[in-house]
Parts: sequence; structure tokens; C-alpha cells
Amino acid sequence: MDQIKTGKFIAGLRKEKGLTQAQIAEMLNITDRAISKWETGKNMPDSSIMLELCGILGITVNELLSGERIEMKDFENKANENLLELKRNEERRYKLSTVLSIIYTTLLLVGIVVCVICNYAISRKLTWSLIPVATIFYAWAITIPMIYHGKKGIRESLLSLSIFTLPFLYILSLLVNSKAVFSIGAVMAVVVLAYVWLGFVLFIRFQDRKLFAVGALFLIFIVFGILINVVLSKMLDIPVFDIWDVLSVSIFLIGGLGLICGDICMNKAKRKSSESN
Repeated sequence: MDQIKTGKFIAGLRKEKGLTQAQIAEMLNITDRAISKWETGKNMPDSSIMLELCGILGITVNELLSGERIEMKDFENKANENLLELKRNEERRYKLSTVLSIIYTTLLLVGIVVCVICNYAISRKLTWSLIPVATIFYAWAITIPMIYHGKKGIRESLLSLSIFTLPFLYILSLLVNSKAVFSIGAVMAVVVLAYVWLGFVLFIRFQDRKLFAVGALFLIFIVFGILINVVLSKMLDIPVFDIWDVLSVSIFLIGGLGLICGDICMNKAKRKSSESN
């Protein structure tokens, strides 16, 4: 499949029907920026909206994937070609992700073995090596979904982060013999995990408006930062704010508002451009 060819095909059909990118985006309940990426060959339409897009443009999915009108006599051959190409692409992605996952896991296992051997050779028992071993297992559980599935593994990685963080902190507190590691770390972990999940939802909701999502995260960070300061103040008996906190709040406030304003301006300019097309 040729993404550039398909993009030009979509653009041509849209113009034939006298539709703007903004109008098609509204019909599909997506942003006009996504339409622009299709037409420039940067992305392909998601499978979940292909049928609806084909209905709007008056073509079949087979024609969309081929990037051209197909005569009835060639229809079956083209369908088979597209299916085979999709299958080959999927197999290549699967093989590459499998190889990368094996290499990554092997390197981490080598790191574990090296730590254990060095620790035992020096102390004749396992002491400090248990900390990197626990940390490596924790890191592997969080990162392996993204390495294997790519962007589609982000949700699984966040789930692993949510599931394994508290057990990891508890094990770490036992290894270093400090209850504070778990008591303080657990509270901080809950707050940080809430922020990370909120960021994930924002980027999913505004996936074509990343500046807006980042700006919103900057502003939300101020709230979470204040919450963390209040919690630490009560647990460690320290001041809630100092001059550096005021400075960081100011920076995030200015940065967040600037990014949101920039996104709004860019979105308006993009909308005017798509309407003129």
C-alpha cells in the first residue's frame, strides 16, 4: 500500500464532492488535522472509521487501500493483494517486536546475573544486589508492553505501573530497612499515578492537539504539585512553600497558558486553511 497515493486519492475524491477537510472531519467526529495527515500521506485512516469514510467518498475499502478506482474485473485480485500486504506488514511488525523484546529481556537478565555474581563474590551472600534485581524486574514489567506493542502498549505499561509500584516500594522498604520508603513513597506514588493517568486521558482525547494537552498538563501539574507539597509538609514537618515552589508555579502557569493559546491560534489558522481547500 502506498500512503501517498492513497492520500492523493482521498484529497481528489473530497474535492470532487465539494467537501472541505473540516466538513469531513465533522462527519467522522475527528479533527481536520487528521484529514490533512491522510491527504499528505503521513497517516492512514484508522480501521474503525474506514467504512464510514468510504461511505462519504463513495468508494470501497479495497479502493481506499489501493488508492485508485478499481474495475470490477480486477476487484478480486486487488482485494487479495491488499489483504496479503496487510498480512505481510503485520508479520513484519510481529517479528521485529519479538526480536526487540527478546534482546531487551536478555540484556536485563545479564544485568541481574552480573549484580548477583559480583555481590556474592565480594560478600559471600546476597545483600545490595537484591535492590537492582527488584528494580530491574519492576522496570521490565512496566516497559515490556511498550517495547512489544509500541504505542498500543502504553495503556498496558500504565496498568503495570499502577499494579507493581506499591509492591515494589514495599519490597524496597524491606531491603533498605526503612518504613519511610513505603509510607512516603506510597502516598507520592498514588498522586503521581493519578497525574500520569490524567495525562494519558488528555493525550487520547486531544491526540491531534498535543500543544493543548501539554499546556493543560502544565496547569494541572500546579494543582498536583501543591497537593504533594501539602502532603510532604504534614509527613515531614517542613514548610509547604518556599521561593523555588513559587518560581516553579509561575513557570508552569506561564508555560501552560502559552501552549494553550498557541494551540488555539494554530487550530484557527488550520481550520481557515482547510475551509479554503
